Amino acid sequence: CCYEGPRESTNSWAVILFYPDMKGKPCEDHCILQHSNRICVVTLAETHPILQNGRTIKNINYQISNACSRLNNKVSGKSKRFLTDFAPLCRITCTDETEYTIYSCIRGRLLEVNENILETPSLLLEKPSTEGYIAVILPKFEESKRITENLLSREEFESVVSKRSAAESQPS
Repeated sequence: CCYEGPRESTNSWAVILFYPDMKGKPCEDHCILQHSNRICVVTLAETHPILQNGRTIKNINYQISNACSRLNNKVSGKSKRFLTDFAPLCRITCTDETEYTIYSCIRGRLLEVNENILETPSLLLEKPSTEGYIAVILPKFEESKRITENLLSREEFESVVSKRSAAESQPS
């Protein structure tokens, strides 16, 4: 869990938010880039274990269960996908066989998943907040202000990370 600072420019986003320790798993931090038009892009925070220690991605799978593949997403009609805060988006397996589930972090309609990372997984490692994003979600208009309630600002996130780093460096 070493914080190395931002990996790339994210200045075009209205708000950059973080969900640390997803589902209680230390350092499994997610990042939400929220545009002024409410659209949210889900990606990995720079502290996520996948982006640390020179890891290599073996596989990215949008097949969540036998009955659910995010690749079959419909953006209109009755079958459009509405996600809850903890809906799994994909599973990522690294070459060391560690597997991580990436979650939506926010409620909203799944607009798209990034199929480019299936063919070029290194995009996720090299450009997580641009070409290596995981999914695009549109929160309901009436909920768009509330989605930020469970997420942290960069300053709050950096405070969590520094406390985590201090705790890790304490002798046990």
